[in-house]
Amino acid sequence: MTREEHTRIDVLNKANAGFMTVKEAAEQLGISERQIQRLKKEVRENGPAALVHKNTTRLPSHALEQEIKTKILKVRKKAGYKDSNFKHFQELLSVNHQIEISYSALHRLLTSEGYVSPKKRRRFKKHRRRKRREQAGSLVQMDASPYDWLSNKTQLSLHGAIDDATGQITGLYLCKNECMLGYHEVMHRMIEIYGVPESVYADRHTIFRSPNLDKSKAIDAPSGMKVNETQFGRAMSELGITVIAARSPQAKGRIERLWGTLQSRLPVEFAINGITDIEAANTFLSTYIFAFNSELAVEPEESEGAFLPLEEGQTLNHILCIKETRILDNGQVFSYKGRQFQLESSVYSNWLPPKAEITVMTSPKIGIKAGYKNLVFETKLLKPKKKTQDKAHESTASEVDSSRFRTKNSHTSRLGKQWEQSYSYTFKEVFEIVQEIFERPYSA
Repeated sequence: MTREEHTRIDVLNKANAGFMTVKEAAEQLGISERQIQRLKKEVRENGPAALVHKNTTRLPSHALEQEIKTKILKVRKKAGYKDSNFKHFQELLSVNHQIEISYSALHRLLTSEGYVSPKKRRRFKKHRRRKRREQAGSLVQMDASPYDWLSNKTQLSLHGAIDDATGQITGLYLCKNECMLGYHEVMHRMIEIYGVPESVYADRHTIFRSPNLDKSKAIDAPSGMKVNETQFGRAMSELGITVIAARSPQAKGRIERLWGTLQSRLPVEFAINGITDIEAANTFLSTYIFAFNSELAVEPEESEGAFLPLEEGQTLNHILCIKETRILDNGQVFSYKGRQFQLESSVYSNWLPPKAEITVMTSPKIGIKAGYKNLVFETKLLKPKKKTQDKAHESTASEVDSSRFRTKNSHTSRLGKQWEQSYSYTFKEVFEIVQEIFERPYSA
């Protein structure tokens, strides 16, 4: 019984005993005289228990049942869930366990049990917020975030892109480090699903812009200093996308805030779904973005988007790649990354002019191909001839090689004895070349 109830009983007992008038009792308790008369009657008939509120031991109609509370606390203790913030945990309860509970009720329950949300808020320096673009696809922010995404004490880099107008993720891809492969894969996924954006907003990383660009603008820079486009910049030019360089993390605050959200949510999602490697994570991310966007994306000011389809005749795999120029020798062979490659024989390759200038195209999706004007040719890796220790074998091999390389009208006759054709495509060696190019870490 509360102190207020004890006071009421004492006053009413005095009123019933005649030591206090009804008017005096009403003034002391702050209620009407009519209410005093009613309470006096209840105390006379039922005793002091009449003053206890009738809902004191009754469970409110909107209160959580103990069974649901127990189930929520049991789920909270499971692997993965215990690391989620309260808002994410509310969503996981709804999606995975069909438990609907308001955020305030969940917060009260968890805090009463001693749980603290792992996503703590801290004071940020105030920055002027830039207004969203009006159209989806008008501006896409790109970046990469190193973090222990798989909760195995290993730093991995998640590459991502977010639309400025809607806040929807347009692509995510996980790599060992920030590299060209990650950004190409993000762009590839975005164009396949949404289309080609008008512009990309990124930091001043050397993947996006040449470090010589600032040097060329200096006062003491030599006149006519040439600045080459990066491979990513060249691909964006072919797609008609403008690359805008941000001068601070706050300038691309939308994707910086996205990393805070994903660092709180993704490790939990990976743990719940049993994901422990990069390949499985990237498969999961290809569908996760749709669930994320349906929950957190907003409608743009203009309904008509700025995403465009690829132009007719463009092949995305032949744009999002490394392109370098080489000269064919008389045997249609070219050097690339310390190796020798030859064009696969075809109707068109036989008509190539001598010393033709070709474009070598490299990526994990296409391997190593050669382009000449609008034609694309397959290539094959030529292996160095292994040296034979036995002199008898060496003389025999030499005779065999001489006869083969002197075959009339054979392109390989001009290569010399140190090379032989690899008719079976050496995937492992080509893959190692491509991997070294695309997955090597770049300086910021």
